[in-house]
Amino acid sequence: MPDQQLEAESYVPTDPFFGPAYVDLDEWRETPYPHRHVHGGFSGTDTKFTFYFPKAEEWQGRMYQPIEGAHAGHEDAFGGPMGDMIGGLRMTARLGGYMVESNSGHIGDDIDPKGGDDPTLYGWRANAEAGRFSKHVAAQVYGRGPDYSYVWGGSGGGRRSPICLENAPDVWDGALPFMGGGDIDGHGTTARVRGAQVMSFGAMFNTQRVLKDRLEDVVDATRPGGSGDPFATQDTHQREELANLYRLGYPRGDEYMIGQPMGQIWLWSSMADDLMQQDPEYFEAFWSKPGYVGHDAPHLVESDRIDVSGAVTQVLTPADFMADLERWSAPEHKLLLTMVGLMGGMAGMDLPMAIEIKGVGDGYRLGTGVRITSGEAEGRQLYCTAFADDIFFCDGVAEANLKRFTGVKLGDTVQVDNSRFLAFCYYYRHHLMDDEQFDFLRLDGKPIYPQHDVPLQSPLMGVPYSGQYDGKLLWVHHTHDASLWPPQGIIYRRAVEQAQGEAGLERFCLRWTDNAEHIPPMFAPSDPKRDSSTWLVNYQPIIEQGLVDLADWVEKGNRPAPTTFTYEDGRVTLPRTAAERGGIQPVVSVSADGGIKAEVKQGATVQLAVAAEVPPGAGTIIAVEWDFDGSGDFPFEHDVDGTQTVIDLQTTTTYDEPGTYFATARVVSHREGDVDAESRRVENLASARVVVT
Repeated sequence: MPDQQLEAESYVPTDPFFGPAYVDLDEWRETPYPHRHVHGGFSGTDTKFTFYFPKAEEWQGRMYQPIEGAHAGHEDAFGGPMGDMIGGLRMTARLGGYMVESNSGHIGDDIDPKGGDDPTLYGWRANAEAGRFSKHVAAQVYGRGPDYSYVWGGSGGGRRSPICLENAPDVWDGALPFMGGGDIDGHGTTARVRGAQVMSFGAMFNTQRVLKDRLEDVVDATRPGGSGDPFATQDTHQREELANLYRLGYPRGDEYMIGQPMGQIWLWSSMADDLMQQDPEYFEAFWSKPGYVGHDAPHLVESDRIDVSGAVTQVLTPADFMADLERWSAPEHKLLLTMVGLMGGMAGMDLPMAIEIKGVGDGYRLGTGVRITSGEAEGRQLYCTAFADDIFFCDGVAEANLKRFTGVKLGDTVQVDNSRFLAFCYYYRHHLMDDEQFDFLRLDGKPIYPQHDVPLQSPLMGVPYSGQYDGKLLWVHHTHDASLWPPQGIIYRRAVEQAQGEAGLERFCLRWTDNAEHIPPMFAPSDPKRDSSTWLVNYQPIIEQGLVDLADWVEKGNRPAPTTFTYEDGRVTLPRTAAERGGIQPVVSVSADGGIKAEVKQGATVQLAVAAEVPPGAGTIIAVEWDFDGSGDFPFEHDVDGTQTVIDLQTTTTYDEPGTYFATARVVSHREGDVDAESRRVENLASARVVVT
């Protein structure tokens, strides 16, 4: 316990919803970085917070408030090892700040009983009050409050951090959302979000379902050195669904992730019950009325349908999976194990999250409803978010999210039914938004298929964007994000233009991160032919550099360099040269024997070349390294001294075994050209295919 006693009684919440602030924990901690750890909440509400104060001599007068992804619900997501990986307390200290976390007004995936379904509470008000109170506490810890305050976050945090800046200008001076998305409404709206991701994800699931083993042909065609024709081996319906997926904006070059759904299937599990309550007519009409595939072409779905009852033969926690890793070491288990690790890290390693049910059959299991029909947990509805063999790993909403399979015993019965999920696979045809990526489903401005109201997302996602704010906003979006697709990256720019006109764009900057997924490579399932680190970059250093640039913009008026891009037919394209592209990433190209594809004999020498250039003002190249075989090891590194903005380097390698290899060069830049830097190492990469016979 620090010597100085913190005082909360004199703080009067700005928002009358919140009762008196309280502190229930105040102690010094050495991990994950030395800091004063303060935890508390607001009386009469579910809103809780954690403040992390580094030593006074490290503090440079800034407050940073990261907003948790997904639906949020935790006030300690960035304070531990998982948070460190995407920019937690260590990064905050490097940036000269203290860190604030809030659970965004709710516990887990449930709503605050007092707040009900009010999306303003979960979208920004709880975060704002936590930020305000942190300044009251900071004044006691450091002798003054912060000079500047910043809010940032990715995914669900990218959804909510802009509306924090829009609605609480007294709390924050700038925002850095990354991987955000949603719809646009007038400033001050209290509406819930309507997002294109709901429909888009249904199309993604359907493409995976109908392509089956032919998805590998699509992946190979779109890898470096592939044929470039993803439709070559497909039948008519398969071509139609894949083409529709691209038209909706699915990122080209990220086709492998079509078969590796993570955040996408979580979203279904989190709102499936709500979708059915909002629009029960659709889930009935799909199977019973003309104009819907389930009625008009049942052969396209019936072979995948599941509707069986069974008994539980095993109940598993994440800890159980980790204790028996050898059992889950096969390639087909990778996605399941990834989901186990992610969910266990967030919700707890001892929470029962999976059950074994034998005799389900060969239908399509992802997204399947799993309802407990006997025992202590009777009536609880969950949904399959990953599976392997007869194991169903599940999630749900509200109590189902918090309890999962708690209370379920061996022999308890369950109903396994995927009829609603199969209907969801075609949901995108019948729920069109005004966004232009849906225009291909209209003719002469009228929908082709019978229509239903676009669904509301969970109130935990907050309210729509307005684009009206003070301060500065740096939006970062990823080109290869299979959860928030490129069309979502240009929505907020449109909101700013509508709300503030051209003048508003002086306070807005958009940057694209090339070759970045929704999650860092270490969490992404690896393609059997190449490790995820050979086709995806770690975007955390880019976010950290973005936060440095945001502070420089707010505090000194130096506007960040945006990325130039074009958008057409659901696709974002970046210029080929660094000078044209801008932003902060190096632009990289690779060749093998002079081309994007080389065919060589076993044991022959392959000539590899890498060319790279750093955009103006983005620093110099501090590292160039090669992975020759897709293992992710990057064993060879060129000697660079951190003074060059352009490189053109060559090396050679040989392959002793026949096969297909992807030789990858990863180029790293740094703003100050520090070859020994441990942070803000900005990456990009490129690959060439080598076929060895």
